[in-house]
Amino acid sequence: MSEKNKKIILWFKEICIKDVPLVGGKNASLGEMYSNLTKEGINVPNGFAITAAAYWEFLSFAKLKDKLKKDLKGLDVTDVRALATAGKKIRDFIMRAELPKHLEKEIVLAYEELSKQTGTENLSVAVRSSATAEDLPDASFAGQQETYLNVVGKDQLLLAVKKCIASLFTDRAISYREANGFDHLQVALSVTVQQMVRSDIGTSGVMFTLDTESGFEGVVLINAAYGLGEYVVKGRVTPDQFYIFKEGVKKGKKAIISRIIGSKDAKLVYSSKGGTKQASVKQADRDKFAISDADVIQLAKWGMQIEAYYKKPQDIEWA
Repeated sequence: MSEKNKKIILWFKEICIKDVPLVGGKNASLGEMYSNLTKEGINVPNGFAITAAAYWEFLSFAKLKDKLKKDLKGLDVTDVRALATAGKKIRDFIMRAELPKHLEKEIVLAYEELSKQTGTENLSVAVRSSATAEDLPDASFAGQQETYLNVVGKDQLLLAVKKCIASLFTDRAISYREANGFDHLQVALSVTVQQMVRSDIGTSGVMFTLDTESGFEGVVLINAAYGLGEYVVKGRVTPDQFYIFKEGVKKGKKAIISRIIGSKDAKLVYSSKGGTKQASVKQADRDKFAISDADVIQLAKWGMQIEAYYKKPQDIEWA
């Protein structure tokens, strides 16, 4: 086993796309981009992964493996009530269990280092789950686990890390693994801790380097709204929509084919005690586009660079 495989914390600069078994797909991709695309001028906020090794150590330390096995054995996931009972019981076990002290210490030290790098005491971070199957690096568990935004300070961070681990056992995640024949105790969880971009006072969204309806690869599609990106990702708001012609951008033209204004009636913003809350958007802001044409073109260029690097169409969250 290499040294890397044993590490509890891996910084984005230490991670590449081959590390899916250690850190899951989300972290592997962030590490790959941070290591290779920041030098191309693409802004990727820094962060670190709490690895699958940390997850296994926590399960072992808290003696959770046997409890999980017992509660999941013979579980009929089509019985919604039984599934909900088992899922809640497991999540409660995890939330009540303690993280090993040295694990807590390493997580807090990495968080303090990230805060120091950014010159911010108690930095606001996003804490996200990145699930992985060790022997099946291609298995996709995207979108099944939870994300916690505007996590501030070490206590909130350690709590969010445990919540992420518990989210590996949401009812939905349990039934997905059962339906697809994954052994629950072969799937691990890695946690992303990444510096937040203050889009709560700005804008954010998602871009696709093709037309999502037709699959046509000659355009970039950008969705934009005010506040944190979660509302765009989850379809809570109707964002502004921009189509950009790739060939035109390559020729240095302001090649925006179409702009459609979205209603953008609500936004997700920071709550003063950490976490998030909903706020309404002023009518004057709803009636105008959330980003300028210059921003649209800059995003499209970055999207095209990321697509060229990965050699296939991408969907990218931006802020």
